[in-house]
Amino acid sequence: MEGEERSPSLQSPLIPTSDEIFESNGRESLEKDGGKKEIFEEITRQLWLAGPLVAVSLLQYCLQVISVMMVGHLGELALSSASLATSFATVTGFSLLLGMGSALDTLCGQAYGAQQYHMLGIHMQRAMFVLLLTSVPLAFIWAYSGRILMAFGQDPQISMEAELYARWMIPSLFGYGPLQCLVKFLQTQNIVFPMMVSSGLTALAHILVCWILVFKSGLGSKGAALANCISYWINALLLVVYVKFSPTCKKTWTGLSMEAFHGVLDFLRLGIPSAAMLCLEYWSFEMVVLLSGLLPNPKLEMSVLSISINTMWVVYMIPFGLSGSISTRVSNELGAGHPQAARLAVCVASIITITEGVIVGLITILVRDVWGYLYSNEEEVVKYVARMMPMLAISNFMDGVQCVLSGAGRGCGWQKKFAFVNLGAYYGVGIPCAVLFAFVFHVGGMGLWMGIICGLFVLVLLLLTITLSTDWNQQAMKARDRVDSSNIPIQMAS
Repeated sequence: MEGEERSPSLQSPLIPTSDEIFESNGRESLEKDGGKKEIFEEITRQLWLAGPLVAVSLLQYCLQVISVMMVGHLGELALSSASLATSFATVTGFSLLLGMGSALDTLCGQAYGAQQYHMLGIHMQRAMFVLLLTSVPLAFIWAYSGRILMAFGQDPQISMEAELYARWMIPSLFGYGPLQCLVKFLQTQNIVFPMMVSSGLTALAHILVCWILVFKSGLGSKGAALANCISYWINALLLVVYVKFSPTCKKTWTGLSMEAFHGVLDFLRLGIPSAAMLCLEYWSFEMVVLLSGLLPNPKLEMSVLSISINTMWVVYMIPFGLSGSISTRVSNELGAGHPQAARLAVCVASIITITEGVIVGLITILVRDVWGYLYSNEEEVVKYVARMMPMLAISNFMDGVQCVLSGAGRGCGWQKKFAFVNLGAYYGVGIPCAVLFAFVFHVGGMGLWMGIICGLFVLVLLLLTITLSTDWNQQAMKARDRVDSSNIPIQMAS
């Protein structure tokens, strides 16, 4: 794997060795020749990382989908309440924990690049501690989710059933947070195939466990919620076993350390903006669904927008995997003191993303007349979905670009800056434009999606401006300062 061939010395990891100087000179000569070999190697590295990460994202996403699908066979009330509870859980819990855990993209990635291997385990333990503490108030929010949903005007019967489902899902919070920390810990070391295997085994086991708990145990929809908890814990435990016993993690996992309880504020300085980056995006799309309920014929509008968002999240897993890949590459190279390699990684990732976006966009447009039949037999819904698909292709393309640029930003440690950019793009432009198109110009649900596209356009423009104006040498120095400030001598860590 990338990084394992570097010198194992932990004494002066930021002082370039003769091998690194040779590598740097090699890079310069390759650039003079057009850098074709270097570009090809970078493409190979990123695809090798991104492929398994896409699979991991899809497999983890499938757990909730499988549960809702099985609950759907119990009746309309069970399906609607489980769907509502799952959406509520994602908005108020899972997205927050995933976002906070993304701070490890910066911390672990740069520490690994700087060969401060023992710090990865410290950072992971610290993140787990913070995420477990964060899960406590989130558990109380889930416990009273029905009352919260009714306060937002949701149907009382569905809301109370959703609350029951959410309460049975509370233990999953305390498995999901550590799971995301383990994923980031391994991802930043370029160890991705074990995660893909563990996620695949978990997804297969989830089908059986969910079926037994839903249909054979008498728990009904509560069994599906419990199955989610079991699956997240199984996945986390599989990765714990791998980290503990695999020789590939021997340098980065040096055992439990009390140092994990120190430097919590430093983690929060990255963790909170990381969570804001992700949550602001998730919440904007959920807000569009809520706004669709205020339109004429809300049943049709909400159905079509729900189909559009579900389709978007499935497609989103591809650039999300690329996002994890580029954050790892950028953080590793900056930590290692290779600013031009980090710059090249961003350029290559952008080209890959644009290519993927064009291909997926064309496929989206080609299947527009039949896609709606996967979700509904109503002709009105199918035709409306077909009209939405070209706009969905545009939004998927731009969302993919911003996702990868955001990944590069996490690799640099720009979470706070990008959180403000997301706030301005989605809520200063996207949502107001959505309201304008839908309720003033009376374009309906399509107008809501047009507003989101306006927000994404501004977001991509701002992120591109920031990325293109970046001084990568300065970013490498900042990475060095971050690693130095958080470094704990290995004697203390062990």
